[in-house]
Amino acid sequence: MNIAMFVHSAVTQGIPLLYGSTGEIITEKSGNLNLGIPGVMYVGAISGVIGAFFYENSLADKSRINSALAILIPLLCCLLGSLIMGLIYSFLTTTLRANQNVTGLALTTFGVGIGNFFGGSLIKLVKADITSVALSGTSYCFKRTLPIATKFGKVGEIFFSYSFLAYAAILIAIVAAIFLRKTRPGLNLRAVGENPATADAAGISVAKNKYLATCVGSMIAGLGGLYYVMDYADGVWSNDAFGDRGWLAIALVIFTLWRPDFSIFGSILFGGLYLVHFYLNEFIPMDLGTQSLIQMAPYVVTILVLIVTSMRKKRENQPPASLGLPYFREDR
Repeated sequence: MNIAMFVHSAVTQGIPLLYGSTGEIITEKSGNLNLGIPGVMYVGAISGVIGAFFYENSLADKSRINSALAILIPLLCCLLGSLIMGLIYSFLTTTLRANQNVTGLALTTFGVGIGNFFGGSLIKLVKADITSVALSGTSYCFKRTLPIATKFGKVGEIFFSYSFLAYAAILIAIVAAIFLRKTRPGLNLRAVGENPATADAAGISVAKNKYLATCVGSMIAGLGGLYYVMDYADGVWSNDAFGDRGWLAIALVIFTLWRPDFSIFGSILFGGLYLVHFYLNEFIPMDLGTQSLIQMAPYVVTILVLIVTSMRKKRENQPPASLGLPYFREDR
């Protein structure tokens, strides 16, 4: 087994999960349980694809693509689409006080449906024989790696051979961890998630914090979808190709005990577990059923972590006390 190649594959597989888990952790710290993250990531991906598609097709000569625009347009479209999903969830759960579990699941179904609808429309526009849209020019701009990646051999392959979105995911996770632990707005957000009535009495706006956390968290999660399409999938959009990565991102939140910096290592672990059966198959031939069982490993590990942390009952390892519960100011 090529260890450097395996680690590189694990990281690229884990980056979408890192974006999704970081966004969900920020959301959950406000007390909102957004099970719509898979749908948010899907909408973020298709929004970026739409922006890239129309930009590439507006060029007479696609070889003269502007790298800055090729990155900026899909990035802004992705953030806008994800923001809209976050606003929908916030309006339903914070303003209208709808059930968060039902709203999140509905948002996932809605997001996947939106993605497949517009993805299918783009496929019809290109009139291709295959059921996919290829944005190779945009993908090339997103996939550019550090110039020094090839100068350090295996070390360069492990640490320096990733695109800017991969390094951005790690940076965002670190900044999110510092924000939640060391800043006053972060502490206010955590107070809202733990006890919104007390936070409200202290003059902290519960609705404002919930809206901001959910919308910012959704925008971060949406970048995971964009990374998957433009980097991992080489700019190829296919309906229903995203798999269960959105749910893995939610599982990663529990696995890392609601700590964004822990998600960096957890995402690499989950990414490795997700694809380890490909590498094991070189030594131990496996049928499809065995491979499926191995792919369940991230979920099994998450369940074990949940059991252990529940038995130990350490408050810092538990979810926010008001997670998933609507806040009624009249009950304060």
